[in-house]
Amino acid sequence: MSSLHETFVLENGVAIPKIGLGTWQVPNGETTYHAVSFALKNGYRHIDTAYAYHNEESVGKAVRDSGIDRRDIFVTSKLPAEIKSYDKALKTFDETMENLGLEQLDLYLIHAPWPWSEKGADYTKENIEVWKAMEEIYESGRCRAIGVSNFSVSDLKAVMENAKIKPMVNQIRYFIGHTQEDVTAFCQDNGILVEAYSPLATGKILENTEIQKIADKYGKTLPQVCIRYCLQKGVLPLPKSTHEAFILQNADVDFEISSEDMQYLDQLKETEK
Repeated sequence: MSSLHETFVLENGVAIPKIGLGTWQVPNGETTYHAVSFALKNGYRHIDTAYAYHNEESVGKAVRDSGIDRRDIFVTSKLPAEIKSYDKALKTFDETMENLGLEQLDLYLIHAPWPWSEKGADYTKENIEVWKAMEEIYESGRCRAIGVSNFSVSDLKAVMENAKIKPMVNQIRYFIGHTQEDVTAFCQDNGILVEAYSPLATGKILENTEIQKIADKYGKTLPQVCIRYCLQKGVLPLPKSTHEAFILQNADVDFEISSEDMQYLDQLKETEK
């Protein structure tokens, strides 16, 4: 079975396809519409967007125009990092749904524990308030699963200690040489799926000669090794591309990296050049 058709299962029983198409930095309009349409036509069933990407409209249109049963496509969006109140969270979710033109979202995430302009600031109280809005959205049935993004262990604990429903996903920056082991282990120990955004380190990993050696050994591309590595770590990769050839390649990862080679990749550091 192709990795595109395999799924992880979230804590609440919802199945999520093991590879998603990322759309960060992809402009709204024809570029996003074409990339998402092409991916869906070629077997992808998981699309990741966000309010802050300003391309929800084109993602939603491509999903609606695909001719694929809506229940078979998994769509994720995110509440902007700057939104830190209950009322604004509910209002912004409504805007996301209007942008997408969909009746139901599959996964909704808090984009970050702090506004991007205040990275590292303490917004614990506000995150607890926003999480109550996330729970309400989930309980309304308008979203099948809820989670967070860029949350540390302490951020997660603060929400979980005050939650009725714990986060089901934490989407973090994750790639070979940058695996955020503490937060990944905490999530996996607590039934929270880890998603890897920038599994190719936004392209900075592509010149890495040590990973290239492994790729050559398996007759695969370096990105394919990076994506397969995530999957074998039980982490869901979200590779982004607007190029048809790369969209196809990124999903062609039905091979197995040996435990010895996984250990070799585990010990690589400074992979971003």
